[in-house]
Amino acid sequence: MTTTMPRTGSTPVVKRFPWGGLIVLATAVFLSVTAEMIPTGLLPEMSTSLGVSESQTGLLISVFAFAVVFTSVPLTFLFRRVPRHLLLMLVLVVIALSSLVGSLAPNFEVLVVARVVGGMAHGLFWGVVGAYSAHLVPREQIGRAVAITTGGGTLAFVLGVPLATAVGHAWGWRVPFFGIAVLALLGAVFIVLLLPRVDHRKHLEPSTDTRALRAARRRGPLDPTIPVVALICILVSVIMIGNYAFYTYIAPFMIGQMGVPEGQVGLLLLVYGAAGAIGVFAAGAVFGRRPTLGLVIALAATGVSVLLLAVFAANPVVAIGAFFVWGVAFGVIPTLLPTRLMHAASPEIRDTSSAFYSSSFNAGIGIGALVGSLFLDSLGLASLPWIYLIGLVVAGALLAVTPVLTRRARRV
Repeated sequence: MTTTMPRTGSTPVVKRFPWGGLIVLATAVFLSVTAEMIPTGLLPEMSTSLGVSESQTGLLISVFAFAVVFTSVPLTFLFRRVPRHLLLMLVLVVIALSSLVGSLAPNFEVLVVARVVGGMAHGLFWGVVGAYSAHLVPREQIGRAVAITTGGGTLAFVLGVPLATAVGHAWGWRVPFFGIAVLALLGAVFIVLLLPRVDHRKHLEPSTDTRALRAARRRGPLDPTIPVVALICILVSVIMIGNYAFYTYIAPFMIGQMGVPEGQVGLLLLVYGAAGAIGVFAAGAVFGRRPTLGLVIALAATGVSVLLLAVFAANPVVAIGAFFVWGVAFGVIPTLLPTRLMHAASPEIRDTSSAFYSSSFNAGIGIGALVGSLFLDSLGLASLPWIYLIGLVVAGALLAVTPVLTRRARRV
């Protein structure tokens, strides 16, 4: 696709849509998300190899997520003047090195340190990649560019995590970590060779008028949409806590409760990922203009599927069908929640809202894995879907309040 840009002369300038650069960014997103989620499919093997419990191994997800939450904003500010092209390349190198150390880790403690470093790089990466894709295109194509870039995250769940799980079952859990290290280094090379450079520094210093406007806003009343934005951030945290209290330990649940052979866990995760891709498509095609309705339906479908998993885990037909429905429904939720956020937030606080949303999302992942670990130790695998169901009920109640706060904000 091409975009015609105006020019002073008689011949217009034609700017091609930057497919190459966006695909490079999407590939980097794919590698980063896969690196984050590798342990979810390999908990039993990692637990046995490292001599720690499965609940303790699940905390590898928590430490990664908490590293993202606590360091992404400070690191993004610290490196704000570093050229984005160089920064993305260096971040992928750090992800590669942390994965390499993880693959060679002699004990659990070294692996935790490697995960913390990887989480710091992951947080900085997400602080840059969305804005980078927006810099590559005209204003009217920003949404499309960001969607292509973040599609790499969906592909990580559809392909990356299941493939890493299958490889780990075949050749040991260390091999996928090593593979991500090699691929991340190749990704850094692709960034150097194929990703167009952007100049972000012109946006760092606000104009005099912009500074004056910001000062006036600080002196004035708070933005009326802040309460609904805060509620949506709490909502996403609650959903992620419930989801990752269960999903972090999905491999042990499949083996212990569903009776799935260890070698077929990767195949079922591939089914879940494919279902999630269907959900992402449905979110955009069916519920793009009515995100609240889509979220209500997705939360209800998730609740029914998780309830079926809790009650009929030993029935393979019901359990696998419920697992597929869960994948479709959960593919809808992370796609529509940011849409709901952008609908609710006023234009003046959308950037800040997105930053808090990202932190809330990752905080939910980290807390969820921790909560799942505690309940796994105290009540066993069978308790985990019930924890998720409680989270879904709370999330439904919060979602019911958001239209009220939105209408109240619009009246102000």
